[in-house]
Parts: sequence; C-alpha cells; structure tokens
Amino acid sequence: MSTAVSCLPSAADAGHAAEAAEAEIRRVFERQRDSANRLRTSTCAERLVKIARLRDAVLAHRQAIRDAAYQDFRKPPAEVDLTEVLPIVMEANDARRHLKKWMKPRGVWPTQMMFGTKGYVQYEPKGRTLIISPWNYPVNLSFGPLVSAIAAGNTAILKPSEMTPHLSALMVKIVREVFSDDEVAIFEGESEVSTLLLSLPFDHIFFTGSPAIGKVVMAAAARHLASVTLELGGKSPTIVDESADLRLAAQTIAWGKFTNNGQTCIAPDHVYVHAVVKDEFVRLVRQYIAGAYGEGQAAQRSPALARMVNARHTRRINALLQDAKTRGARVLAGDAVDEQDSFIAPTLLTDIPRDAKIMEEEIFGPLLPIIPFTDLDEVITQINASPKPLALYIWSRTESSIQAVMKRTSSGGACINHAVVQFLHGKLPFGGVNNSGIGSAHGEFGFKAFSHERAVVRTRFLLARLFFLPHKRWTQKIIDLMMKLA
Repeated sequence: MSTAVSCLPSAADAGHAAEAAEAEIRRVFERQRDSANRLRTSTCAERLVKIARLRDAVLAHRQAIRDAAYQDFRKPPAEVDLTEVLPIVMEANDARRHLKKWMKPRGVWPTQMMFGTKGYVQYEPKGRTLIISPWNYPVNLSFGPLVSAIAAGNTAILKPSEMTPHLSALMVKIVREVFSDDEVAIFEGESEVSTLLLSLPFDHIFFTGSPAIGKVVMAAAARHLASVTLELGGKSPTIVDESADLRLAAQTIAWGKFTNNGQTCIAPDHVYVHAVVKDEFVRLVRQYIAGAYGEGQAAQRSPALARMVNARHTRRINALLQDAKTRGARVLAGDAVDEQDSFIAPTLLTDIPRDAKIMEEEIFGPLLPIIPFTDLDEVITQINASPKPLALYIWSRTESSIQAVMKRTSSGGACINHAVVQFLHGKLPFGGVNNSGIGSAHGEFGFKAFSHERAVVRTRFLLARLFFLPHKRWTQKIIDLMMKLA
C-alpha cells in the first residue's frame, strides 16, 4: 500500500513563509532609515553614478526584458523597446544632463517685509520612499519613478505587480545586481505584501494604478501623513471634428489605442467623431487595423498584437463587449474573442446606449466606442459630466474648436492632433487631476515629487528689531507705511 505525499505547502509552512517575508520587509525598511539620513548629503555625482548603473543594467538586459514581456503578454520586441526600455533610458539621460541644475538651491527676491534677508528654496530628499507599479508597463513604471527617487537622494522599496511574473522576476534580478537593499530594494508578492508595505511609515509613496486602489493607497498614506504621487487613469476621451486630418487621426488614434492591446492608462478610451466624417473615419481606422494586425480572428495570428494580461482580464473586457451588444451596440470591426488564449481583436463599436457598462468603466482593452456628434458643446458637456480623465485628445484644424475644448474641460494632460505622446515629453509634467491622479512625474517634475522644497531665509542685516518690544512712537508709522507699500 503506497502513501501519497502532497507537494503542496502546509498551512503551517505557508504561515512561516509569510512571517519570514514580513520580517525581511521590516528588516530592509529599518536598514533604509540610516541610509536615508546618510543620502541627505549625497552629491550630484554620487546620484548620477547610480542612475547610470540602472540605465546600463536595463540596456544589458534588453533582450531578457523582451523575452519576459513576450512570456507575460506576447508583446512584440519593438513595442517592448518603445514602451518599456526607451522611456527609462530617456528618463535616466535627462537626469544625467540636468540633475546638477535641479539640485541647486533656487533663490527668490525678498518681499518688502523681508528686506535685509536672502531667501531660497533648498531641495532635500523626502527620505524612505515606496514605489508600487502596475502590470501594464511594469519595467517602465517601476524604474522611471526610481530614477526620480534616486535623483532626489532617497532610498526606495519597489513593489511590482504579481500579474506579470516573468517581468517582475527579471526586475528583482536587475535591482539586486545594481543596488544594495539598504538603498534600493524590491519585493514580489500578492496584495498582502502591498498591504504590509503600506502599513509602514514611508516618507513618500508613488503609486501607479486604478483610481479605486489609489484611494486605498491615499488612505494608508494618511495614517502616517506621508506625501503621495498617484498616477491613476480614467476614461480618456478623444474628439475628431469635421476639419480634422482624418487619415492621420485614424492612424494615430488606432496606434495609441491598440498598442499593448489597449492596456494603457492614457489610451483613447472612446472617440467622439463628427457625424459628417464618421463613416470615413471608421473606414480609415479599419484600414489601419487590417494592415497592422488583420481584422477579427486573423489578428490572433499577428505577431504585432499583444495579448490581454490574463484570462480574468480577458473575461472582464469580453463582458463589456457582450453587455454593449446585448443593449443594442453595433460592431463595426473586430468582435473576435478567445478567452483561453487571452485574445481579443481590436474592435470598433457604435450606437452604444448610455447605460452600457462600457460607457461607465475604464475599458483598458482593445474596444473602441465611436460616438457621432453634431454639436461640440454637447460633447464638452458630456466630458465634464464624468470624472476628470488622465488624458484628452482633440483632432481639429479649427482653432476656435481647439480652444473651446482646451479652455472648457479639465484633464491630466492633453494632445492636440496627436495621442499618448505626452508621456514621452520629459520636459512636461505627467500626471492626473482629481480622480485621475495627484502630483506629477518625469524629469524635473519627478525630481520635485520626491523632494521636499525647504524654504530658507538667511539674514544679512536684521530689520525685524525695529518691531521688537517695547514699541516706540515711530513703530506704528513704519507699519502704516509698509501697509501702503505692500
């Protein structure tokens, strides 16, 4: 009689593993306390050496990043280079060119009340920082903020998403090759790891993800009064009016939407197209899809189309599609799904009722609702009735229409006659507003996000003694004169 031996860990073993993981996280967090104090006096040169090592390690592992992204997403190599590797190289090189200037104290002119003093803003590290990154662009959205954290002189702990295990494992390898864990550490794991990390008194938390989880992060940060940068999402609208360059608009919107198969926080979520040009716009988008991926089921064989991150996310997107169709939406292209292969074809929809779930939830997949309009004011009203999005795009050659949209709406960022490239513009702040985020990233804005702007006043000659007690008869006259000159 044979005895079966289970290969599954017992509850006791799992409990011991969880305790060991928690102990390790706490050990590293405590180690980083002393390092954070030491790094306050780190020089520009010392920080740049670390940034260069990170950049060089990413480049050295470029093929490994491609391979891991293929295993997690079936992403094509060029897409991995453009969306994961290149942004990190750009971020690192921008810091290497400008960090000395960013670190330099910024002088300010004295006010009349402060005559006789010198004032300046001194940028100092916030201290111990936490970077929680999502699964859609895990390398980019982990190491990009890490460059800013290092540039500002902080320690950092990274928590990548468990939904992309191959890329997360590779990131662990890179971090541990480049850094000592008393300065930069990384921990994998499920939501329990994130919960534990969020219970610790970090000085700053940088989170990229959904608005729902962003609220959880912000509540956790509030317990320690930690500052936060929240890069969230939302239903980013796109407008194409009758004056737009339709071919360029169709190609660019389709490229921005279906890169990473729609799993991009700044991807066009839905498109308002003027009714006069709607049919031609749809034809041109279909033409782009057919040339880039193949239409419908044929796209499943395309090496250029990434997959959904997993079967659960595939089911969620398919549920949005089926709900829209059940409520009367009409499919203009696509409509091919293979949940076991995590495949959904680029799909165009129209005639979508307002109560369809696809019009309420952020899609984060390859479904593109196309909504005809005749009155731009109505479109602006609809946009303003929803939470403020992370991005807004308008395609038009009519300046009055462009200005109407830009002045009467609010979004984290915007493009006029382009899409998604605002993320790559390192001299612009990247971030959301309200529901789509708090704070900014990239370049000098990322440096400032991880820095405390310390106000410093240095006395040259002390005029404040004029107001020391006991007051003289002429004290009030001086105060009155200052009131007039203020």
